[in-house]
Amino acid sequence: MQTVTLIIDKRRELPAKYKKLLENKFSQVIISKNLISALKIIQDKEPDMIIISDSIDSDLSDYCKKIRALTYNMRPIIIALSKSAELEDKLKVLEGGADDFISEPVNSEEFVMRIKAHMRREFESNLDIKKRLPNKNYSTRAIKRILSDNSDWACLYITIENFKNYREAYTKLASDKLLQTYSAIITSSLSEDDFLGSLSENEFLVITNSYKAEKIANFLTFAFDTVAPKFYSKSDTVRGYMITQGNDLAGRRSNFMHTTIGIVTNEYKKYTDPQELITSLINIHNIANLPSGSNYLIERAKLSANDSISIKNYNKKIFIIEPDEAMTLLLTTILTMQGYNIETLKEFKEQENEEDIPAVIILDAGNLETKSGLETAKNIRKNKKYRNTKLIITSIFHDKELILNTGADLYLPKPYELSTLVKWIEIFINEVNN
Repeated sequence: MQTVTLIIDKRRELPAKYKKLLENKFSQVIISKNLISALKIIQDKEPDMIIISDSIDSDLSDYCKKIRALTYNMRPIIIALSKSAELEDKLKVLEGGADDFISEPVNSEEFVMRIKAHMRREFESNLDIKKRLPNKNYSTRAIKRILSDNSDWACLYITIENFKNYREAYTKLASDKLLQTYSAIITSSLSEDDFLGSLSENEFLVITNSYKAEKIANFLTFAFDTVAPKFYSKSDTVRGYMITQGNDLAGRRSNFMHTTIGIVTNEYKKYTDPQELITSLINIHNIANLPSGSNYLIERAKLSANDSISIKNYNKKIFIIEPDEAMTLLLTTILTMQGYNIETLKEFKEQENEEDIPAVIILDAGNLETKSGLETAKNIRKNKKYRNTKLIITSIFHDKELILNTGADLYLPKPYELSTLVKWIEIFINEVNN
């Protein structure tokens, strides 16, 4: 992304000279003659640096205070240019909010090196330490700048799904290595004109042009699925899923990681607000997200219809299939008090209506001889209607992998703490409804 420098200077020749010294393909320099035009530029571009000359019709120190107050949420570098070399003037301006004071005339090489040093420090202070990429604030600033231009652009919202489960199963060290590897892969797919930033730990933002966007997404989905298997243990690879630990016995089944990419361009809609664009990116991304396997989706005209609004009901329905009547009554009472819609069943039966599909099923595995609950679990998992339903299997026999291999999302050995079950139900209800 180009850095943006705003020069506020009434003069004709010197600001043009400074612009010539500083401007290149990586740095845009804009000159403003007055505060009114400067405010519009600050609002649209959020400049990284503001250079203010004492040629303005105001006290330089007061002017720095005003600019600092107006830009408190973006905190640009403020450089004061003055014909004065008096210490008192320097201290007054620096106290007013300037980051540096440069007396004119200034040596051209010194001027350029000072500006570069400030820009370098500004960039490094806005880096995501782990991935060595611009952080969320800087990425949002990049979005705001493309919205103020009329050029062709495309944004890619890239995530690593099931990343938190991977970190829990394989430790922070392994997950950090994965992030750094994927960052390098994304970087290799971009040109120097493109922007790559971070939105959160496992979320990336790419800004490119609409011609390249789909090609980049196609490469990244292929590359991630090629590289990701190298980050799993042999036992997990053979098993086909990860197990995250609850305690010594309990365990949660988790699919392997995949990458999902949502793409939005300015071809069909003109965006004016960064949050509006980010919301569109997230919506397209959510449509693209599959239970397993990497995928991407680019916004098309038919997905941008203004009058098509889909309202999803919040699913709080829970089925309990438990042979112990006392336990069934206890679970029903506690979960009903938590605000969930509970239905108890003697045995599993398929629901005819889509709205009757539960968010969570709590299923007893059965006794040691028959293990009838495990067959029920397999049948549930074969039914496409229940592909989004979370399956919790409780059991008196402690064979974690046997139970998770049936398709269970969580294995909970009996006896268990009710608080543990309630915690997992809350997690699963949120996952189903997000």
